[in-house]
Amino acid sequence: MTRLKTMAASATAVLLAASLVACSGDGGGEEAVELGDKQRGAMTDYAVGTQFTATEPLTFAMLYNDHPNYPIKEDWLLWQEITERTGVTLEPTVVPLSDYSQKRSLLIGSGEAPLIMAKTYPGEETPFVSSGAILPVSDYLDLMPNFQAKVAEWGLEPNLEQLRQADGKFYVLPGLHENPWQDYTVAIRTDVMEDLGLETPQTWEDFRDVLRAIKAEHPDGYPMSDRFSETDPGGNLLNIVSMTYGTHAGWGYQNAQWDADQNAYVTTGTSPEYKEFVTFMHSLVEEGLLDPESFTQDDDTAISKFVSGKSYAISSNAQSLVNDYRGPLQDNVEGATVAKLPLPAGPAGNVISSGSKIENGIMISAAAAERDDFVAMMQFIDWLWYSPEGLELTKWGVEGVTYTKQGEGEYTLAEDVDYVGLNPGAPKHLQKDFGFAGGNFAYGGSTALLQSTFSEEELAFQAEMLKKDLLPLEPPYPFTDVEREQATLVETPLEDFVTQQTLQFILGQRDLAEWDAYVAEVEAKGAGQYLQLVNEAQQRFAEGNG
Repeated sequence: MTRLKTMAASATAVLLAASLVACSGDGGGEEAVELGDKQRGAMTDYAVGTQFTATEPLTFAMLYNDHPNYPIKEDWLLWQEITERTGVTLEPTVVPLSDYSQKRSLLIGSGEAPLIMAKTYPGEETPFVSSGAILPVSDYLDLMPNFQAKVAEWGLEPNLEQLRQADGKFYVLPGLHENPWQDYTVAIRTDVMEDLGLETPQTWEDFRDVLRAIKAEHPDGYPMSDRFSETDPGGNLLNIVSMTYGTHAGWGYQNAQWDADQNAYVTTGTSPEYKEFVTFMHSLVEEGLLDPESFTQDDDTAISKFVSGKSYAISSNAQSLVNDYRGPLQDNVEGATVAKLPLPAGPAGNVISSGSKIENGIMISAAAAERDDFVAMMQFIDWLWYSPEGLELTKWGVEGVTYTKQGEGEYTLAEDVDYVGLNPGAPKHLQKDFGFAGGNFAYGGSTALLQSTFSEEELAFQAEMLKKDLLPLEPPYPFTDVEREQATLVETPLEDFVTQQTLQFILGQRDLAEWDAYVAEVEAKGAGQYLQLVNEAQQRFAEGNG
């Protein structure tokens, strides 16, 4: 495993040298990258705890993911404050949320991508590596003292190893969390549970029993009707349930899963864990506990069923609970209450994913390294996305305007500003009117900062999540260019087939007695060929990186 430099002094010393270099962090040794003519606007004393301020005005283009709930405005205080503090003006290329991934791919493919590409989830960079269109950011970590310090302090080296490609480098700068963060779960009508004398479910079997009790009391409908299926059917529910069964589905699906007993990857969709998971999900539908439309309906339809009292459980995160459910439900159903369930345990244990310590982050265009202000750009990114001060700015805004601060981590939102229901009815909104706490910037950071906007209810939920065991990270298996081409021929058709058949099994459209025939069909789709590529890549990477 690569040893990342942890002291800001390393970056400072290099910057002071007459011929500036950055060193790669790949497992094959260090590679000098000349940066002596790329220091326009850069600071010579930039380090952890130092406010980055460019020595002359700079402008950087940025791909901006525009969320419909808080569409971008040119006069946001966010833009003004970034420029005032850093001397940098960001020029957003605005792309709607619904088209973001496709537009980003088109821009990269045409060579017209902005320098900074926000809202990039780890794994989304992989298709662009072989073309040389994006920057191997691990070559330049010496320019990012805040990033390095967090990786070292929070023990994130294993998580970064997951990002490395076959060349030993990684190409995305992820958001970094101090601790795992499990936000998504199921929200449930707690008033109904209290009326029926039901305890908080500890396992998914307990959860099924809760739904059974609700069904017995309200037999005409479905106790649960779910959302988050517009891009991936059952995206959240299948993801969180399968995780606790020791496999992958929904948002977290991947074609291979690690089998520690075999010390190798096996086909996800035919594993014993996957069959057990599918069998459980099928039981929910078969017993009339889960609305079959959960896998096809849009979010608005699912939310409408829940807030009108037609269903009693629905997938949720903290923002959905406050913004989508609680108010409308209380308006429509007298005495109704709703809360997030602590994530139930499954056969794999009382677990959450270790991968939640890594968040979406940014890609950088390879063209950035040719600019004379490249060093300053990397310093700026390090400060805005990874320093405590930069993270505080993009999350909370400006002290005295959008918030006040009583002590370390004790924030209070300004009385005339609302965010996640902290000041309901306030005339201004932190995201809509000021641009702060948006998804292009406000990810990662210390647990104290992350939880600084949490209600007492959410703090209690997160305290329960931190009691859970962490699933071990699966070994990385980065493909070579040739392997990637071969894998691409199999990956998508295989995933599509497994997803389609999984839904048929869950919905009862295909009998689980046909599982063996299904396994043969998956194999015929190239699962064995794909596994061979995966295991060879995993073994090669392990041998080369310790």
